[in-house]
Amino acid sequence: MEAGFDYDSNLKNKVDLESQMGKPGFWDNQERAQEIIGKVKLAKAVTDPVDAATEGLDDIRTLIELGEEMGEADVAEDLDSSLDEAEKRLAALEFQVMLGGENDHRNAFLTIQAGAGGTDAADFAEMLQRMYIRWTERRQFGIEQVELTESDEGGIRHVTYLVKGPHAYGYLKAERGVHRLVRISPYDAQARRHTSFVAVEVLAEFDEDSPIEIDMNDVRVDTYRAGGAGGQHVNKTDSAVRMTHMPTGIVVQCQNERSQHKNRATATRMLMSKMFELRERERDDDLKKMYGQKGEIAWGSQIRSYVLHPYQMVKDHRTNHEVGNTQAVLDGDIDSFIEEYLRSKSS
Repeated sequence: MEAGFDYDSNLKNKVDLESQMGKPGFWDNQERAQEIIGKVKLAKAVTDPVDAATEGLDDIRTLIELGEEMGEADVAEDLDSSLDEAEKRLAALEFQVMLGGENDHRNAFLTIQAGAGGTDAADFAEMLQRMYIRWTERRQFGIEQVELTESDEGGIRHVTYLVKGPHAYGYLKAERGVHRLVRISPYDAQARRHTSFVAVEVLAEFDEDSPIEIDMNDVRVDTYRAGGAGGQHVNKTDSAVRMTHMPTGIVVQCQNERSQHKNRATATRMLMSKMFELRERERDDDLKKMYGQKGEIAWGSQIRSYVLHPYQMVKDHRTNHEVGNTQAVLDGDIDSFIEEYLRSKSS
């Protein structure tokens, strides 16, 4: 699958893949079938907006021709409606073109890490966890938990997901950075206002086509028993995997599968992604600045603020985009923030 906004290559891919889906025995290999379906969705994410915009323009041409034959008054209402619809379709197409980056088409590893703020930060991390899960549901993306570290006092300290869907990385890269919450703390007996911080990291998922080669002699692999809530679902084998890349100090871990082999494969892909991001960070001044600030996960480093007291407002400090309905945002309605960020980068 080619990256970027290439209509012809994606159309060819879609036709070829859909022909495979029609062959007998397609569902015999479930894993391969799901992989092909994912590629079809990715191709359609490129071709469908072009087809819709083209169809809208064809409708307008037809109505103009009818107006010339029958009179403008007879088609005016339909023409106005078609023009409005065409404008929406062209806007969707314009936005799709913004997702033409080298790796925008890929799945994404999404990591949420509680920072300064104690228990409030852990609770805020859990709020963002819910927000992103709701967002993936809205987009009908797949989401798989890779690892989770809960807080003893409530909330979570650290969680990583693999988000699967057309241009998942292209969308979610707008979310990386430090997020700030201001509210009356439910953990403060005196009901005082508290500020807490959470860092969000987003990495493109690489597989066999990774631009990064890892010398496994440089990687220490540790296995351990994954934790659980107790009872029959507690893992009784050392299936969880932690990898440490010795030259860089990068650490990744995966504990979502009962199979150590599958956890090792996922951890390897995460390590590739982190090493690629490290390489890009050294080249990209914006990434260098963001990650330099994110090291603190505290004051002065936030990309977005969620204010629940003394007023209600979510504001992105990179674009100045604001939304007053904080509950809707925390329920996963974050597309406007993503779109504003991507538009600002493209301009």
